[in-house]
Amino acid sequence: MRGCSSYGDRDRDQCCLMYLAECLLPKFEKNFYNEHPELQRMTQYDIDEFRRKKEITVSGTGCPRAMTSFHQAQFPQYVMDVLLSQDFKEPTSIQSQGFPLALSGRDMVGIAQTGSGKTLAYLLPAIVHINHQPYLERGDGSICLVLAPTRELAQQVQQVAHDYGKTSRIKSTCVYGGAPKGPQIRDLERGTEICIATPGRLIDFLEAGKTNLLRCTYLVLDEADRMLDMGFEPQIRKIVDQIRVSQAHAILSKPHTHLLELGNYYDCVIHSHSWIVG
Repeated sequence: MRGCSSYGDRDRDQCCLMYLAECLLPKFEKNFYNEHPELQRMTQYDIDEFRRKKEITVSGTGCPRAMTSFHQAQFPQYVMDVLLSQDFKEPTSIQSQGFPLALSGRDMVGIAQTGSGKTLAYLLPAIVHINHQPYLERGDGSICLVLAPTRELAQQVQQVAHDYGKTSRIKSTCVYGGAPKGPQIRDLERGTEICIATPGRLIDFLEAGKTNLLRCTYLVLDEADRMLDMGFEPQIRKIVDQIRVSQAHAILSKPHTHLLELGNYYDCVIHSHSWIVG
């Protein structure tokens, strides 16, 4: 963290607030990954062949082996039950490589098209992350924040979060413009572990003191390239400045779209990341 004296007055206040948050808020763990014995027995040739067949491309240092089946992720049983009920047979490409990266607490940028299973690639590890954090108190902000460019995508993600969290203590809410603020504020005040939001409405609530991001330790930018195209970069930066984030993921909606722009942006947010093309 930069010294508070290097900021302007408003930024200095925010810097000091984040420093106090680091000192006073509960410590957290972000690496919950134990490599399954089946993966340990696979040779590097086996892994390379699996990635080739699934058309997975990775870059970065120390990328974990891609998972070949859901049970290797060792998700909670209630998560596995929902997967079985929805008749999912095996992980998609983005899930195979995204699960071990996210469960390891690694930052990542994934490139995955619509229908690739990208939402589960970050939401299921988010559930594991949340289960290992202290319970929320009334007035606490969310642990997982998913930023999305449109109301429609935010609602789709919230439905998935509801389906996989309803049998546990994990609550989720959807915050977006064009809808009454009252119900959204009440959800946030009661405490929701997962908040899916469009940038503009979330900033409205943050500036009005209706919620905060001090407990947020898992950040996702879904369709990050689309948010940049729509001019949301200033809003995203403003939101990220209020997060003591320990783990961040970005999902691009189209192969190689604004890859360089996003990488440059992430240099300001993420200390290191792994790129996945799935």
